Amino acid sequence: MPDILTSRFLFGPGPSNCYPEVTAALAYPVIGHLDPVFIERLENTCAGLRTVWGTSNARTLPLSATGSGGMEAAFVNTVADGDVAVIAVNGLFGERMCEVARRCGATVVRVDHDWGQPIDVERVLAAHPQPKVIAAVHAETSTGVLSDIASLGQNKGDALLIVDAVTSIGGLEVTADDWGIDVGYACTQKCLGVPPGLSPFTVSARAFERRIKDPRSWYLDIGLLGGYVGAVGGSGRTYHHTAPVSMIAGLEAGLHRILAEGLAAVQARHRAAAAALQAGLQEMGLELFAAEGHRLPSLTTVKVPDGVDSAAVRRYLLEYFSIEIGAGAGFYASSLWRIGMMGPNANAASVTLVLGALKEAIASA
Repeated sequence: MPDILTSRFLFGPGPSNCYPEVTAALAYPVIGHLDPVFIERLENTCAGLRTVWGTSNARTLPLSATGSGGMEAAFVNTVADGDVAVIAVNGLFGERMCEVARRCGATVVRVDHDWGQPIDVERVLAAHPQPKVIAAVHAETSTGVLSDIASLGQNKGDALLIVDAVTSIGGLEVTADDWGIDVGYACTQKCLGVPPGLSPFTVSARAFERRIKDPRSWYLDIGLLGGYVGAVGGSGRTYHHTAPVSMIAGLEAGLHRILAEGLAAVQARHRAAAAALQAGLQEMGLELFAAEGHRLPSLTTVKVPDGVDSAAVRRYLLEYFSIEIGAGAGFYASSLWRIGMMGPNANAASVTLVLGALKEAIASA
């Protein structure tokens, strides 16, 4: 068996491979979370996150949690018992939004869509006359679908707009201020090319003013976390929790790597890799799942051919090529593959590797 610590190529819907600068940063000596060097590192990280989020929000920070923690923070700070939350559901992570909102006491109004289709903005907006929040997934990880968040934000009215940008941040265009995103959350392990463990999080001034003043979670209370990151001009910093210093060093390095290349160039690289992968899959006779015109540049969903054992193909890729791709989710667990081209993997060489390996694996299954 290959050494999985050094040899895996991660092309699934979960963690992507890390940028080499990130791997180096994770090996930095561990310093205290109150060390001035770490405080500066945290400020640099928050500034980089503002750039990839496309926002000037002062309260933009790396939550000490995975993307799921970011999801919970978004709802626990914005909805209380009886508040109406309109949630667009076109995949697994819209489903999870509904469950998190329910546990926060919200009255959930689901707007269901067929998996593989983008959200219908008009139906979402018409679902309730006065919701407290409207929530949607920008890049649905379970289906490989990209939805129009800008139109949702432009017409949200008085509602707060919550957006999941887990599979888009750092690799696809996200402009939180222009799109009217009030609360956004993401993760580090996809297009940012950083290991899982942090949730890039942003809160507009409007959302902060309307936040739940005594949320059910102390740890995820954005009223307290604002002081933790020195959100108001770096002053008034207060102790909240012990920060994951090594993870934040890795995120700082990943953001620096992306911004040095240029955010527009990184996004173009993701689009080019996706176009090549999707064309190559179709040339192999495989059928793509997500609706044409709404397919993600970062993650491609492809239907498993009839008579092919999905699990056997994935095992073959792992054993003989040390390549990991993802199975489908939910009802589509055995009938879809999810292939990520994210972060450092978004390049022509990775596309060639995956297409060749997948062709051999299907023939051998």
